[in-house]
Amino acid sequence: GAKMIHAADETTSNIISKSISIGNGRATYRGLVHIPRHLKGCKNNTECDALLINTDSRTDTYPAIVTRGEGNSVQHEASVSKVSAEQIFYMQQRGLSEGQAMSLSVNGFVNDLVRQFPMEYSVELKRLIDLEMEGSVG
Repeated sequence: GAKMIHAADETTSNIISKSISIGNGRATYRGLVHIPRHLKGCKNNTECDALLINTDSRTDTYPAIVTRGEGNSVQHEASVSKVSAEQIFYMQQRGLSEGQAMSLSVNGFVNDLVRQFPMEYSVELKRLIDLEMEGSVG
């Protein structure tokens, strides 16, 4: 989750939450955005994206948004997607193993966010995803 409390006029905040659930895993986003009454011209954008690897996994989003004052704006967007059997089949027909296909799907899901990380973190996260996906199928 995240907590964003604006403390000055004309401030902007951006929250990006990405979660991946596998097996019986459950991901929960709990977030708070608070813009007090005395502030003006504040903006917030919150994005909550979830990827479900299988039918037993679950995700929930509980945003708490409190905004008052003049000219303040808050946007909240949530999306849930699932790795489809058709996607995996398509990639397998092009020579990837099931684990490699799952890794490609998951890495594609987090790619926009991971590109903002320092290179050593990006490489390590990709390795961890590859290891987890290879061990989760079959």
